[in-house]
Amino acid sequence: MTVKEFAEKIVWMGHDAFRIDAEKILYIDPYQIKSGPKADLILVTHDHFDHCSPEDVEKVQKDDTIIVTEKDSAKKLKGHVKVVCPGDATTVQGIRVEAVPAYNTDKQFHPKANGWLGFIVETEGIRLYHAGDTDFIPEMQDLKVDIALLPVSGTYVMTADEAVQAALAIKPALAIPMHYGAIVGGPSDAERFKEALAGKVDVMIL
Repeated sequence: MTVKEFAEKIVWMGHDAFRIDAEKILYIDPYQIKSGPKADLILVTHDHFDHCSPEDVEKVQKDDTIIVTEKDSAKKLKGHVKVVCPGDATTVQGIRVEAVPAYNTDKQFHPKANGWLGFIVETEGIRLYHAGDTDFIPEMQDLKVDIALLPVSGTYVMTADEAVQAALAIKPALAIPMHYGAIVGGPSDAERFKEALAGKVDVMIL
């Protein structure tokens, strides 16, 4: 499967919420979603309300849905919940899930000590990175991924310009901007991100 073919399976549901319609149905940080196909796997990056939303999780949860998250979010969620820390890797329903660090370097909203998460998901031969709520952090230099979902809004996360630096460090085949249009940031942030990476990293705005 090519990156472009896989990208057609990625549905942006606003803010940091995504659905991946791959061999299994995967949701990441469902928030303010209407509904959708039931999830095989749900990933929750951290326990802020716009990422860990129990009522949104319940909309797509079924009896055998597996939730992978960190310790704080796990306390708010019901069902089959698996707790991971940065650096952990697990395989759920044939999908490899790697938990990676996500934190702020120059603000206090997402302290590194909290152990909150980004995720790398490997399915159908593609490695997809959801950065979570983070700044451009040194750990990104070592990531090997095909697709990177990167926040661009600033305030709580990277600005579009900082996300450009992250994309240049990660060197994915495709970058997709997120974390705008709901609480902070707007389409202009996504456009600025795309324009700055023209000719360097392919960008798709969903």
